[in-house]
Amino acid sequence: MLPLKSVLFSVAFLLPTAIWLAACTSSGTAGKGEAVAKLEEQEVPGVKKVIKSEEEWKEVLSADEYQVLREAGTERAFTGDLWDNKQEGIYVCAACAHPLFSSQTKFRSGTGWPSFYEPISDTAIIEKTDHSFGMTRTEVLCAKCDGHQGHVFRDGPAPTGLRYCINSISMDFEASGS
Repeated sequence: MLPLKSVLFSVAFLLPTAIWLAACTSSGTAGKGEAVAKLEEQEVPGVKKVIKSEEEWKEVLSADEYQVLREAGTERAFTGDLWDNKQEGIYVCAACAHPLFSSQTKFRSGTGWPSFYEPISDTAIIEKTDHSFGMTRTEVLCAKCDGHQGHVFRDGPAPTGLRYCINSISMDFEASGS
């Protein structure tokens, strides 16, 4: 039998770690409907918004795509089909096919998610402050349909110093020449 001090230390250390890990992989849906409604009011020059009800999105997206794109979920690291893709081409939103990133700006970040140092254009994405899970981050959304793509961090390579950490399931890939 373990001494009470060892058990208490284990619980005090392991419980917060387990809670943090669960938070990193959960959907983060609290208040998402209000945030999306506000985003739909944002106009991006040259981009016509795709606006669908949640029921309509559920009809066109798989359950996993819906959880990430509409509920701001996160796929597990190293599980997506695009994290290690090395082909030349364009990454588009899986919900609406809006061009988001070029393979020319993709880099190996070691995080297990596709990472880019800049979007394909000024009209590709919307950035929104995200206060979920007790931290402040910058959420990345498709400018056309407001689909959650991932987050952007300031630890990327030159020339921008940015790392757009994007869920594979949020994107489709269109190879050059196809």
